[in-house]
Amino acid sequence: MTRPLRIWAVSDGRAGIANQALGLAEAVGRLVPCAVTAKTVRWRSAFDWLPAALKAPAMLDPASDPVAPPWPDIWIAAGRATLPLSIRMKGRGPLVVQVQNPRLDPALFDVVVAPAHDGIQGDTVFEITGSPHRITPGRIADEAQAFAARLEALPRPRVAALIGGRSTAFDLPDTHAADLAAQIAQAVEAVGGSLMLTFSRRTPEAARAIMTRRLDALPGWVWDGTGDNPLFAFLHFADHILVTEDSANMAAEAASTGRPVHVLPMVARGPSGKFARLHADLAARGAARAFEGELESWRYEPLAETDRAARAVIEAWSARGQPQVVSGRS
Repeated sequence: MTRPLRIWAVSDGRAGIANQALGLAEAVGRLVPCAVTAKTVRWRSAFDWLPAALKAPAMLDPASDPVAPPWPDIWIAAGRATLPLSIRMKGRGPLVVQVQNPRLDPALFDVVVAPAHDGIQGDTVFEITGSPHRITPGRIADEAQAFAARLEALPRPRVAALIGGRSTAFDLPDTHAADLAAQIAQAVEAVGGSLMLTFSRRTPEAARAIMTRRLDALPGWVWDGTGDNPLFAFLHFADHILVTEDSANMAAEAASTGRPVHVLPMVARGPSGKFARLHADLAARGAARAFEGELESWRYEPLAETDRAARAVIEAWSARGQPQVVSGRS
């Protein structure tokens, strides 16, 4: 082609979902010339309950970004809200790439970039460890500069802690939050290091307050959610990364840094088999180990699963009109 590929990265706008579509689109753009446009779509509340097959673009919330011709060359979408549009888009020209497990027949899409721990199968499925994301060494180094004055001088080893919260599979009740805080503090104090901690939107307020009270006295920074998000800077400056077991996204992002990833236990409240499979995969690849109270050091090849998925998307694009073989984890 004589012009850059046009890519739409489509989601419902929630950061954790949008970053998966946008991260994969940006990874394609690192390999071939592209123009990436982020699109946010939401359904009117009266129609949100309908199954994907019955939804039509006229039912979209008026605040949604326009979804109309001219169509992109590649449509990359993530999240349940995008499924009806992705299904309609197939056959209209764009290569339709769906991120995550769509819980629908994968043949409805040209490529499904799915977490291996979900165990879905199909000729259009390309499995990766974890989920696509926007973490790259260059990006976290660039974004870390805004926080360098505060973080560079912290005692080493510097420990980044990414704390999740309540979900269908896990919970963070007060007593467990207190136990985790005590274990983290003991580990950091034992090595004379410092702590850089951030909470997720799912962290219960009580657990957040308990952990902050216990950990705020350590050298470092417990981010309170105000101002610019220092997550990328934490990852850049960290010598160790602690991640609660409730988030596949956080674990995959942490494993892309090459730093030791220590998995913090949560309280189970539902089926958690897929998370166990993810952590077993990360452990097999040398990236992660269960946290047992000490900060061990080890080395591994940083995971570059988003780039690997991007190569599969380009392969599928190049093979338009020919039999597509994009499944597997090669």
